[in-house]
Amino acid sequence: MKILVTGATGFVGKTLLPLLVEKGHEIIVLTRDINSAQVRLPVVCKIIEWNPGKALTHIEDDIDIVINLCGENVASGRWTSKRKQAIYNSRIITTRNLIDYFRKNTHPIKAWISASAVGIYENPIVSDESAPSGKGFLAEICKDWEEETFKTKDLNIRTVVFRIGIVLGFDGGAMEKMLPVFKLGLGGNISSGNQWMSWIHVRDLAGLIVDAIDNPSYEGPINAVSPNPVTNREFTSTLAGILKRPAFFPVPGWVLKLLLGEMPQLLINSQKVSSDLPKKWGYKFIYPKLKNALKVICDQTGHTLAVEQWVPQPLDKTFSFFTDPQNLEALTPKFLQFKILKVTSSPIQEGTLLDYSLKIRGISIRWQTKITECVSGVRFSDMQTRGPYFFWHHTHEFFEKNGGTLIRDKVLYKLPGWIPGDIIAHWLVRKDLEKIFLYRREVIAELFHSKKEL
Repeated sequence: MKILVTGATGFVGKTLLPLLVEKGHEIIVLTRDINSAQVRLPVVCKIIEWNPGKALTHIEDDIDIVINLCGENVASGRWTSKRKQAIYNSRIITTRNLIDYFRKNTHPIKAWISASAVGIYENPIVSDESAPSGKGFLAEICKDWEEETFKTKDLNIRTVVFRIGIVLGFDGGAMEKMLPVFKLGLGGNISSGNQWMSWIHVRDLAGLIVDAIDNPSYEGPINAVSPNPVTNREFTSTLAGILKRPAFFPVPGWVLKLLLGEMPQLLINSQKVSSDLPKKWGYKFIYPKLKNALKVICDQTGHTLAVEQWVPQPLDKTFSFFTDPQNLEALTPKFLQFKILKVTSSPIQEGTLLDYSLKIRGISIRWQTKITECVSGVRFSDMQTRGPYFFWHHTHEFFEKNGGTLIRDKVLYKLPGWIPGDIIAHWLVRKDLEKIFLYRREVIAELFHSKKEL
């Protein structure tokens, strides 16, 4: 089926899209920035630029499913009046414009799946989705968002709204901010620590969305939370125990409110929310218990970058191009001043050492990588043996697809300077890597789509 996804470059989208591709679906992504999306989306898909605040004009494809995950991050800063309006518009106005487009669409939509949040509820204990909604900024946003979303029923579309709890996962979401603090031994309970936390692992959230596509039982509001909520105190002790760090630094609620205004209600308010509906319909949680979920997250270190690109060239020629070290310079942006100094074999093979020089933000660097694996026509991997990263491992994979070659890159990397260095440097490094891979993508497109032989 053809699935339209908004918010695909976010934390949930990056986990969801590969699952959809595995199921054989064709993905169409709406995004504000096509360039950044090309290096933030982990799969090859059609990308359409769209300003969510304006009407959607035309999509060439007949869409079967809509998955609307669009929305400004509610936990990224103080809720000023301007910030509140941006959070509101990114959900309600975006949804309204999206639905208005499909009012004029003749192709029937099979299902409309949208995000919402458990913050909609008034009571701290929620036994099912019929519980009353509350007051306050977050609850009002969720109510208006859902009301706007359920206008799809006028179009006879099966509509699912997932009321999502705190999303946990590796290299993003809530854990991206909490892990460094706890690794430094500075973690602790928030407020009293007695408040309930309804959480879900990002893989299970993506799994529920995939399940909702084909299972007609999914309809209406559905709580997307683990079947085992915990108190903040239990969360803190479990995370600290896995990391083997103390957690003696509680954060009083009044301090958070003083620093961040209304926003800390996300962390202070108690919510124990039931997840009976997904279990009733046969969904089996991969991470039903907090300890297992946190263990898997904490066992992973560093950061990941995953991108794909399709080219209309045979696999053998594509693989040959990438295993020729002399082509590295053409694929590297000029601002890095990249130069190959020495290569122990060409084409590369397992055990090949590559020495090169480059400049990173004006600083001269000597870098050496070793080819740790090379399977002809399938994949090769390089690992840094000397260079600017604490750890760097880049796997290049190649697949025959649609008469051409699908190129898949996955980079695992960790920055030097222990935890403080990672916190300070990562946002800069990530931007640089995206810029490098975007340049590389453009050069590959130009070279591989030309009629010249590689």
